[in-house]
Amino acid sequence: MDRTTTTAPGSLDFREFAAARGRHLVRTAYLLTGGDGHLAEDLAQEALGRVYDRWRRISAMENPAGYAQTVLVNAFMSYRRKRSNTEHVTDTFTDAAAHDPDPALRVTLLRALGRLPARDRAVLVLRFWEDRSVEETAAALHLSSTAVRSRSSRALARLREELGTETLSELRS
Repeated sequence: MDRTTTTAPGSLDFREFAAARGRHLVRTAYLLTGGDGHLAEDLAQEALGRVYDRWRRISAMENPAGYAQTVLVNAFMSYRRKRSNTEHVTDTFTDAAAHDPDPALRVTLLRALGRLPARDRAVLVLRFWEDRSVEETAAALHLSSTAVRSRSSRALARLREELGTETLSELRS
């Protein structure tokens, strides 16, 4: 079955969608994984594969990009639940940051995000990096709005405690 053609007038075909949203999905996955570029690419690929399987229905939706983001977060959460004990976390990065004004600050933030529980990290990434509303974040993570607010509040407090107010001030500027 060819999923690249759609029946809805004015809708994207899957290749156009993947080309337009692929890098964004990888960047979001990079933040969710705490800076693991290879895992981020794998998760984005898995999310695009799942979207491809249901493209006819998804392409007719009002916001297929939002749906793809939700699929990505679900793939990340599923990965965290299934993660094997044979994997070893490392603090060395093989990929170099491109044109980063303060790479040390970026690495510090990624490490601090990596120390948060997976669901708290997902809440922060969706709320503040993806600039989603509380309701959108709640829907993507299958949480209540109250849970999103409390998780983001606790996670931000933990980041403030770990990073200090000076580091967080640098991030805002």
